[in-house]
Amino acid sequence: MSELLSNKEAATKAVVDFMTKKSKTKSKFYFNDFQDIFPDDKLREIKKVVNALVTDGVLEYWSSGSTTMYGLKGAGKQHSSEGEA
Repeated sequence: MSELLSNKEAATKAVVDFMTKKSKTKSKFYFNDFQDIFPDDKLREIKKVVNALVTDGVLEYWSSGSTTMYGLKGAGKQHSSEGEA
């Protein structure tokens, strides 16, 4: 496990910064997008950190029904507001 991934605060900051930087073009991210932040780490270790961020309320899941994506909590078009005018 890399030093970045093993430090929860640094990993959280890296994920939030990555998503904020890309937020002009997209608000939802596939799990594989997080490999860009932690290229030297195993997928299972990355998933544990991303899931912890969801549990902590930093990120939230978004599902199209067939695909689960991740987004910053309260950013972009969220499931609860879909279909509203």
